[in-house]
Amino acid sequence: MTGTAIRPFRVEIPQTALDDLAARLSLTIWPAELPGAGDDYGMSNDRVRALVDRWRDGFDWRAVEARLNAYPQFRTEIDGEQIHFLHVRSSRPDATPLVLTHGWPGSVLEYLDVIAPLTEPTAPDAPAFHLVIPSLPGFGFSGPTRSAGWNRHRTARAWAELMSRLGYDRYGAVGNDAGSMVAPELGRIDAAHVLGVHVTQLFSFPSGDPAEFAGLSEADQAALKHLQWFYENKFSFNQVHSQQPQTLAFGLADSPVGLLAWNAQLVDVSLDADFILANVALYWFTGTAASAIRFYWEDAHAGDTPTEPTTVPTALAMFPGDFQSIRRFAERDHANIVRWTAYGTDVDGRGDVGGHYAAHQATDVLAADIREFFASLR
Repeated sequence: MTGTAIRPFRVEIPQTALDDLAARLSLTIWPAELPGAGDDYGMSNDRVRALVDRWRDGFDWRAVEARLNAYPQFRTEIDGEQIHFLHVRSSRPDATPLVLTHGWPGSVLEYLDVIAPLTEPTAPDAPAFHLVIPSLPGFGFSGPTRSAGWNRHRTARAWAELMSRLGYDRYGAVGNDAGSMVAPELGRIDAAHVLGVHVTQLFSFPSGDPAEFAGLSEADQAALKHLQWFYENKFSFNQVHSQQPQTLAFGLADSPVGLLAWNAQLVDVSLDADFILANVALYWFTGTAASAIRFYWEDAHAGDTPTEPTTVPTALAMFPGDFQSIRRFAERDHANIVRWTAYGTDVDGRGDVGGHYAAHQATDVLAADIREFFASLR
C-alpha cells in the first residue's frame, strides 16, 4: 500500500485508556482559590469541578465514538503526516464538494450536526453537498505532527492535495476559528479549483494607519472595543501558544483536568457540557494537546507569507458572542467578499444565538447560509 493510499479508519479507544482517565480524574489536586473570586483570575474551581463531575459520572465517550463511527472515516499520508478525515457523500448527483475545517480547541466534532442538513437537505430544490471534514495536522485523529512548519499555509496545501486525491476538481472551502484562516489560504493557493470560501470569522485587524478608523460605524467601533477587551483580558492563550507551547504542553499532556481548564477557558458558559467534554476527551485520548497548540507557534513564525488579497468569492456568516469582523479591514485582505451576514440573537423568531461554534449552536442557520452562498456561485 503506497503512502498516498486512502485507508478506512474507525475510532477505537481502548478501555485501558478510559480506565486511566477515570483514575487520573479521581486523583485531581485542586488549586487554591480566593473566596468569591469567580472568574476574575481565570477558570474558577466551581466551573471546572462541575465539568469534571460530568466527565466522571455522566459523560459517555463510547457514544461519541459511535457517532463518529456512523460516518465513513479515513486516513491518508500527505506531506509526511497522517491526515484523518470524514468523507460523507450526498445521494444527490448534483451535490457540490465542500471541505470543512475546524480550529482549536474544537475538532471535527463541531461539524457533526451539519452533516445531515448539508448532505441530505429535506427540500428537494435545496443545494446538497459532499462533505470532507479533516482533522487539522497535529489535531485529534490525525495524531501528533512529526515535522515542523504546519501552519495555515502548509495545511491549505495539504487540503488541496486531499481534495485532488479524492477526485474533486471543483469544490468549496468552509472554516471556523483556525479553519477561517485555512479556508481563505486554500482559496488563494488553489483558486483554479476552489469555487468559494465560507467562514464564520474574517480575522483582519487594523494596519496602524489612523485613516482606517475614520467614519467607522457604531457597530464597528463596538467591535473594536470588544477586540481590545479580548486582547487585554483573554489573549494569554495566544501568547503562550505562539511563544512557548512546549512549556505549557507538559501540564496539558499530564493532567486531564489541566487540559480541560485550559481548553475550556474560551468556551462560552452556555455551551453544553457534553460538547465541551467530547472535544477535550478527543485531545486527551489522541495525545494531541501539545501538537495542536504548536499550530499557533508555526503560524506566528511562518516567515515569508502572501500579502496580496485573496480573490475567490468569499462569504462571512458572523454570529453574536463571537469575534466580530470589520468589513473595512476584511476588504483589505479579501478582494472578493460577496456575502456578509451578521446574525443577531434571534433568527426568524427561532432564538438561534449561535456563537463561536455556530455549526453546533445554530446548525440550521449556518447550514442555510452555506447553502445560499454556494447556490449563488453556480
